[in-house]
Amino acid sequence: MTAPAHHPAHLHDVDTRPRGTRRMVVIAAVVIVTVLFAANAHLVYVAFSSQPDCITHLQDAGENGTYRAAKSAC
Repeated sequence: MTAPAHHPAHLHDVDTRPRGTRRMVVIAAVVIVTVLFAANAHLVYVAFSSQPDCITHLQDAGENGTYRAAKSAC
């Protein structure tokens, strides 16, 4: 019968799996936050940079199911 293998004292409580899993979770969270930030930044950019063209519309009050602009910018 052989004696059990002895490990150095500093390796007894080391488990590399949770650290690798934790690292992957942190990386995934950073990627998700970055994608959300970029998508929102793009939406804000588009909202401020786009201006619809003026179109012809009724200037007086609408009647019989017609619509008009609430406040004309043209």
